[in-house]
Amino acid sequence: MAIPLFPEFTPLAVNLKSELHPVLSLTPDGVSEFTFAGLYLFRKRYQYRVSKLKDNVFIISGIQPPHDPAGEAKKFFMTPNAAPDTGTLEKLFQTHDYWKNISESVLLPVQKDLEEQGIQFAEDRDNFDYLYLRTDLAELPGKRYHKKRNLVAQFLKLYTHEEKAITPDLIPEAMQILDGWQACRFDNSDYRSCRDALELFGNFDLQGMLFYVDGKPAAWCLGEPVAGGRIFAIHFEKALEGYKGIYQFMNQAFASSLPENFTHINREQDLGDEGMRQAKMTYRPSGFVRKYTGRLKKTAT
Repeated sequence: MAIPLFPEFTPLAVNLKSELHPVLSLTPDGVSEFTFAGLYLFRKRYQYRVSKLKDNVFIISGIQPPHDPAGEAKKFFMTPNAAPDTGTLEKLFQTHDYWKNISESVLLPVQKDLEEQGIQFAEDRDNFDYLYLRTDLAELPGKRYHKKRNLVAQFLKLYTHEEKAITPDLIPEAMQILDGWQACRFDNSDYRSCRDALELFGNFDLQGMLFYVDGKPAAWCLGEPVAGGRIFAIHFEKALEGYKGIYQFMNQAFASSLPENFTHINREQDLGDEGMRQAKMTYRPSGFVRKYTGRLKKTAT
């Protein structure tokens, strides 16, 4: 099965990985959504479909569920590796409400021309990915990380721990942690995606670590290389309740385990959640993977 040429689309499926992954893994910005796993694991939430142009420019079509049950779903398209030609864009805007997750490497070469043709671009701050220096997260240096270091130190003092790279034989223990984590929450928005990531672990290029506390499975994290191996994107982190400092320890320990070729760690977006934004800012990001939206200018009637 191959990805059809535009204007035809096909649902995102596992057997399309061999066509999509090589291109997505080399996109320079390191947008967290633009990995095969990042798309596939959320295929049901956004009803992803995929198409391509002759020069292997891929187009992802999706539906944004409304925040309010009474709201209206919006249809969007994404272009991970390049902007389509103007004729294709005209057709896409006829069937989609907006252009989503436009990275700077895609936007900047064409922005002026497309603005002259009536497309308005705006920063999408809620979807900016947070970038951190790997060495900062591994070493937690200076006064700015004092509280984080204290929490890691408390964890190490209170508990004995063990770390193992996640392999297929450890998936049942990771699943046990996920179910325990979910049992303490009302929101199950990413439970299904996490479960898919574990159940389909062998189908992706995901890497991660499973952490044991006092001999019992207690936490895990999963992610993958992006931007040609310069950045490591963390997709999921789950831990059981009751272990003081476990998330801070997991963050620091996993960053320490990554090879030096990863200069940065992408910890994804805050989605406009103020609590999540504050938490991500406490780790002192070195920058952001900026994303933009594009919409047709409204004409006066």
